[in-house]
Amino acid sequence: MRQPLIFFCLGVILSASLASCNRAGSSDPTVKPDSSRYTRTVLAEGLDEPMEMVILPGNDVLFVERKGGVRLYKDATKELRAVANFEVFSGIEDGLLGVVADPDYEKNHWLYFYYAVAGEKAVSRLSRMEFRNDSLLRSTETVILEIPTQRIYCCHSAGYLKFDKAGNLYLSTGDNTNAEETNGYTPVDERPGRELSDDQATTANTNDLRGKILRIKPLPEGGYAIPEGNLFPKGTAGTRPEIYVMGARNPYRYSIDAETGYLYFGDVGPDTKLKASDGELMSFDEINQVREPGYYGWPYFLGNNQVFGKYDYATGELGPGKDPAKPMNESPNNTGLKELPPAKPAMIWYGKNNSKYFPLVGNGGASAMAGPVYHSKHFKNAPYKLSEYYDGKLFIFEWIRGWIMAVSFDEAGNFKEMEPFLEHWKFDAPVDMQFASDGAIYLLEYGTNWFSKNTNARLVRIEYAEGNRKPVASIEVDKQYGAAPLTVSLSAGGSMDHDDGDKLSFRWRMEDEDDQGETVSHTFAKPGIYEVELTVSDGHGGEGTTSTRIYVGNTPPDVHIRTAANRSFYWDGGTLDYRVEASDNEDSVSVEDVALAFGYIPNGKDAALVLSGGQDPNSLRYLKGQQLIANLDCKSCHSIDKESVGPTYQAVAARYAGKSGAETVLAEKIIKGGSGNWGERAMSPHPELAEGDAQEMVRYILSLGQQGQKLPSEGRLPLDAHRSGDADGVYLLSARYTDQGANGIQPLNGHDHILLRNPLIQAEDFDAGNVRIATVTTAFMSYVYGIQNGSYISFRNVDLTHVRRIGYRAQASGAGGTIEVHLDSIAGPVVSRMEIPAGNFSGAENGWKEVMGSVDETEGSHDLYFVFVKDETADKALFSIDWLKFYNR
Repeated sequence: MRQPLIFFCLGVILSASLASCNRAGSSDPTVKPDSSRYTRTVLAEGLDEPMEMVILPGNDVLFVERKGGVRLYKDATKELRAVANFEVFSGIEDGLLGVVADPDYEKNHWLYFYYAVAGEKAVSRLSRMEFRNDSLLRSTETVILEIPTQRIYCCHSAGYLKFDKAGNLYLSTGDNTNAEETNGYTPVDERPGRELSDDQATTANTNDLRGKILRIKPLPEGGYAIPEGNLFPKGTAGTRPEIYVMGARNPYRYSIDAETGYLYFGDVGPDTKLKASDGELMSFDEINQVREPGYYGWPYFLGNNQVFGKYDYATGELGPGKDPAKPMNESPNNTGLKELPPAKPAMIWYGKNNSKYFPLVGNGGASAMAGPVYHSKHFKNAPYKLSEYYDGKLFIFEWIRGWIMAVSFDEAGNFKEMEPFLEHWKFDAPVDMQFASDGAIYLLEYGTNWFSKNTNARLVRIEYAEGNRKPVASIEVDKQYGAAPLTVSLSAGGSMDHDDGDKLSFRWRMEDEDDQGETVSHTFAKPGIYEVELTVSDGHGGEGTTSTRIYVGNTPPDVHIRTAANRSFYWDGGTLDYRVEASDNEDSVSVEDVALAFGYIPNGKDAALVLSGGQDPNSLRYLKGQQLIANLDCKSCHSIDKESVGPTYQAVAARYAGKSGAETVLAEKIIKGGSGNWGERAMSPHPELAEGDAQEMVRYILSLGQQGQKLPSEGRLPLDAHRSGDADGVYLLSARYTDQGANGIQPLNGHDHILLRNPLIQAEDFDAGNVRIATVTTAFMSYVYGIQNGSYISFRNVDLTHVRRIGYRAQASGAGGTIEVHLDSIAGPVVSRMEIPAGNFSGAENGWKEVMGSVDETEGSHDLYFVFVKDETADKALFSIDWLKFYNR
C-alpha cells in the first residue's frame, strides 16, 4: 500500500526537476539555446558614426567615431562621456577609424588609434596614447606607423585594429583606389594619368601598404619591429615586410582565433557586370580564412578564385584574365614584384542575388564582416558566457542586411555550415562585435544613413543566461512630454519573466531617488530631460533593466478636428464638414499653420502607416512601392530627405519631375544598377526584382515631388472616391502641427484625425466576444454562429451620431432571440433591439436575410456590445450573423 506514496514522491521530484530544467535550460551542447535566454540592453544611442570599440576593465567601453570623437561608456554610472576629439580628415571614408588596447593595458594604459591626419598631407597614422582616469593624454602620443594615401577619389579605408596573443598588432587598410569610374569592371585603369584608378598600384602591389592586413610588433619607444612569418621576409626587394595579407579590397572587419591563430576577415566586394563561370555576377563579398600569410585575389579574382576578365580602359575591350596559380601584376603603376603569390580562394562568398552555395545570407546590398571566434574555455567563470553549443564557432555579420551568423568548422578546420544567430532581432548596420570578459556580447550599430549621426546608432550589450533567465523590463508612461511641473504615472506592467512562477519586484530610479512598486507616480518640478530607470528582479538573482526619458518644459500642441458629421462611417453621396482648432502652451498657433491632408485609402488597414508616419493619405496610392523600398537594401544608401551615399528620394523626384519616360529609365536603373547620374558611385543591381515592382518603387519616389493642394482650416469634403460595394477602403482626414520647441526640449507634434470606414462591418471582425466563427470556403464567407443566450460581440469606439438603424444579415436557423445593443458594457444602456424569429426566414436565400432595427438617438463614440438574449435558459443555438450595417436614414 506504499506504492502510491512512492509514485507521489517521484512525481514531486520529477516536477521539481522539470521546473529546474526550465530555469536552467538545456546543457546539451548539441541543442541550440532558446532565444528567450538572451537579453538586449541599449547602453547608448544617437551616436555619430561609431567605428570600433575597446572593452576596458570594469566593462567600461571606449569607442571612436569617424569624424574624430572618442567616447566612453561608464558601466558603473550608465553614462556616456566625451573623452576627446581628434582633428581628422573625414572626407570620402577616412577619419578616426580604429582603436585597440595594448595587451598589457592594465599596467601601461596604452591605447592605439588609427586615423587620417588633418591637413594638406594625405597620410593615415597609427599612434599610441595613454588613457588614465578616464582621460586621454594627447601629449603622450607616440607615432608607430604612417601610411601615405590619396584623398582625391573615394573609396575604402578599412582601419580596424587587433592584437594576437603573441602581442602582434594587426591593421587593415583599404585599397584607397578610385572605385567610382569602373564602368562595371575592376579598377585596373593603366592609362597615363589614371594611376589613382589602378588597384594594381595598391592592393596587388607588394611594395604598398594599402589593400592589406599588416602585422607588426609595436616597440615601447615608438615605431615597430617585424615579426617572423609575414608574407615577405624582411629585406626582400620590391616588398613591404609589414604585409600579412594582400589582395584585399576593403578588409573592414576581421578577428584572430586565439586558439588556432587563424585570421578571419570580411572583404567588402564590388558592383560589377562581369559574370562568374556559373553565370552569377561577380559582385561578391567574402569571408576569408587566413591560416598563413597570402594573396587573396583582388583585383584579379573573387569568390572561389573566379577570374575577372582584364578590361582595357583605353580600347574598351575585355581580354582574358590572370592565372590564379601564377598571377602577374604587369601594370606600369606597379612598384613591387611582378609575380604575385598564388591566389587563395574565399571561404564564404556571396553576391547581390540569392546564393546557391550559401543560401542563408539573403540578397541585396552587402558588406560582409568577420567577428570573433567563441571558445568556452576562455570564459570558465563568466556569468554570461554563451552555451557550449557555440564553442569553436566564428561569428560573422552583415552591415547592410543586419544579420549575424554562427559558422561551424569540421575537424580539419574547414567551413562546415552556418546558421542564424539572434535571428529574433534585426540589427541596424552592425559595425563591431566583441566579447567582454564576463561573456556578454557588445555590439556597435552604425545606424541607417551613411556619413550621418543616426538616432539608431547604438552601443548594445547582449547577455546570455544558461540558468535563471533575467526578467524583461518594460516601462509604460502616461505622458512623456509636458510643462513643469509634470506629474507622470509609470507602470512596469508590461514586464515579464520567461521562468514560470517567479515573483517580480520593481525598483525605479529617477532624479537620484529610488521608488518601489509595479506602478509609481513622480513629479518633475523643473524643465529638463530626465532619465527614468527600471530594474526588475525575479528573486533568484536575475535582474532586467530598461530606461526611458521624460521631457519637461514643452507641452505637445493641442490639435482637434471638429465636425457635426459621424466620425466612424461614410455613406454614399455624403460629405464631411470640418473645422480645425489648435493651441499650444508655449507658442502662439495659427490654424493656418496646421498641416491638413485628406484622401481615400483603398486598403483601410494601411491607414495605420499614414498615421504613424504623418504622411499625406494621397501617398497611399504609392504604398506598394514604399513597402518594396523599405524591404530592400535601398535605405543603406538613400533616404527621403537626408543625404547619404546616394541622392535623397526628394532630389531624384525633383530632377525627373515632368520628364517623359522617367519611370521606365529609373525602373531599369533599379533592376540593372549602374553609375554616372549622381557621381560615379555604383548603384547595386536588383536583377531578381520584377519590372512591375521596380515601377511601383519609382512611382512612389516621383510622388515625393508632387505638391498637393493646401486645404483650408474649415470646409466640407465630398466623400465620392469609393466605389459601390467597396468594403475595405477608408477616408482619412488628418491634422498635424509641430511647435517650436521650448526650454531645451525638441519640437513636438500635435495631431488629430477622422477615419471614416464603410458602414458595413463583418460580424467576425469583432474586437471582443464569446462566440465562434465559421468559415465556408465554398461560399467565400465567414460568419458568427453558435450564438446562445448571453453570448455577445463588441466593437470599440463606434460613433452613433446620425445613426438611425442597424441592419443585420442573419440566418434564422435556431431557437431565435433578441439582439440588444448596449453602450460601453454588457450591462450598459440599451439603444437598439432586434428580434430574430425561430426557425427560418420565409423566402430567404439559404436562410440568410437582412433585417433592420431602429436606434435611439445617440451622440458620440461608444464601445458597442451586441448581446444576444433568449428567455429560455437551455443551451440552444439561437441564430447566426454574417454582417451588420449602420444606416443614417
